[in-house]
Amino acid sequence: MTSATIAPGVDSADSAGAAPNALSAPPLLQALSFPLHGSRLVEASAGTGKTFTIATLVLRLVLGHGGVHAFRRPLMPPEILVVTFTEAAAKELRDRIRQRLTEAAAAFEPPPDERPDEHRQRPQRPPGEDVLGDLRASFAPADWPAHARTLRLAAEWMDEAAVSTIHSWCQRMLREHAFDSDSLFLQTLQTDESALQDEAVRDWWRHFLYPLDEAQAAVVAGWWAAPEDLRQGLTALLPWAETLAEHGMPPEPARALNDAAEEAARQLQALKAPWRTWADELQELLDAAVHAKVVEGKRLQARHYHAWLRAMREWSENQEVLPLKADSTAWTRLTPQGLADVWRQGVPPLHPALDHMVSLPGQLKSLPDARSALLRHAAVWCAQRLAQEKARHAVMGYQDLLVRLDAALRGPNGATLAARIRQQFPVALIDEFQDTDALQLRIFDTVYGVQRNDPATALVLIGDPKQSIYAFRGADIHTYLATRRHTQGRHATLGTNFRSTAGMVQAVNRVFGQAEGQAQGAFGYRLQDGPDGGENLLPFHAVAARGRSEHWQVGGRPDTPALTFWCVEAEEALGSERHRDQMAELCAREMVRLLHAGRQQQAGFVGPEGRLRAVQPGDMAVLVNSSREAQAVRAALGRLGVRSVY
Repeated sequence: MTSATIAPGVDSADSAGAAPNALSAPPLLQALSFPLHGSRLVEASAGTGKTFTIATLVLRLVLGHGGVHAFRRPLMPPEILVVTFTEAAAKELRDRIRQRLTEAAAAFEPPPDERPDEHRQRPQRPPGEDVLGDLRASFAPADWPAHARTLRLAAEWMDEAAVSTIHSWCQRMLREHAFDSDSLFLQTLQTDESALQDEAVRDWWRHFLYPLDEAQAAVVAGWWAAPEDLRQGLTALLPWAETLAEHGMPPEPARALNDAAEEAARQLQALKAPWRTWADELQELLDAAVHAKVVEGKRLQARHYHAWLRAMREWSENQEVLPLKADSTAWTRLTPQGLADVWRQGVPPLHPALDHMVSLPGQLKSLPDARSALLRHAAVWCAQRLAQEKARHAVMGYQDLLVRLDAALRGPNGATLAARIRQQFPVALIDEFQDTDALQLRIFDTVYGVQRNDPATALVLIGDPKQSIYAFRGADIHTYLATRRHTQGRHATLGTNFRSTAGMVQAVNRVFGQAEGQAQGAFGYRLQDGPDGGENLLPFHAVAARGRSEHWQVGGRPDTPALTFWCVEAEEALGSERHRDQMAELCAREMVRLLHAGRQQQAGFVGPEGRLRAVQPGDMAVLVNSSREAQAVRAALGRLGVRSVY
């Protein structure tokens, strides 16, 4: 293990740690002047007040606030669609909006013994620091009581508000617009489709694999020993079955296996053919070199390369796929570099066989097989069988909700359905937009028109591409990038972190700011052509900090870094299991060291008053990539006497 390298919390010569990059960042979102019409993209990093902003935008929509930036008419919560990623997030967002409406109603109500003009003359906070105060000040005092009543009514209507996940909203649209979407009025949502999927896979297995001949069955058994193994491979493909079917139904397994075997045999023969003469030519070259003693005799012996070349001759005439064992020295010695390593005099010989030995292992591994064709066929067939079974039982899965609404919007009544949805929800606020997939975007685009930028509706897409971690659920960062292009010129950003300490924000800014200077950009999406090295499709923008006032301190050092990197031996050098255990041990020991320092009042958080609050076990969290890593960390902590929860 090398010594630890530490990322400084702030560099006085680097302003990126203190404020957003004004040269390239989108304009900062001003909650009270943000345009509430057309389609717009808001980039909101973690802790920058996204929920607060959404609630404020709802306030403005209810009050019809904003002048030229206002929506064309005031709305009530049931007319405002708010979509987020999970049910828990939807509940929290609904509660926060309700609370904000209630607070705003109270702000518009002066005390009973005070007239509106007197209330306005009371000391106010500076503009920008009191959103509710600024909102109230933008209306005439005589209108405050009416606005208070409107806000109270809106808060009461929050139970009817469309704050939900995309799946819940799609289910509601299919139910409420059954005629236009050609849906059944009564359908049951099947939250767990595993039993139906298992049955469909077993049906496919019986229907297509039982009739295979012995040789074909042996090939398939090398991929999947039982239907359960195939089921695991299909999990990620089933949601894309419709897209796969658009390219035509893949051939049935028996034909696919036969076609792949014939093509693999043809390519294999082409690889073998030259070795009928190459083996003799190469042996003649090497025999001459050994006889002339221009090679290191101990490292290139005739008895070894004669056996290797004899195996290559036999391979050129037989039906085997591999000519040599995978660990044979021939794979590295019978190459241009391998001979150069043992050649003592002159220049090593050039021969196509030596170059061929370099590429041959990869070519043999990439010989055609029917595995992907069988997976595609099984995905399309099983998806169709699932659809039939679910239609017969009048049930739908979560993905079906999206697929059916999308199909309805693209069907004969699609224009009518889209118009009805726009009339029902003229404004849509889409939270966690970075987790949207192409199908979800197509639904919103069909209804609201991202590129069309229709001033009669409002579509506000709010997300943080840095938090796009749900690719395994179908989230597609390229969907986000496409939307970013389609809303060019209509971007805004939330530029202040209200959650973290200033040191942490500055450290993150510095790390990603350094990465942004690389050729590919911080996230690897800078194009390499075009002026100035090409456009950066996903730039990093620094944020300011107005969050926690305390700072992290260890050992009495007021300049303790907020972010530390530990450099250890690469996983390739240690092996995955040993590497995981070593990382877990290092993590556990560092946590114990800090906890011990906390008990000695040597590690913790120092507030503005200068007092240190010792670090506690509850202050610590460990983020891991897998359950195995989590168990390794828990085991390491347990050995050191520290309990943890997973």
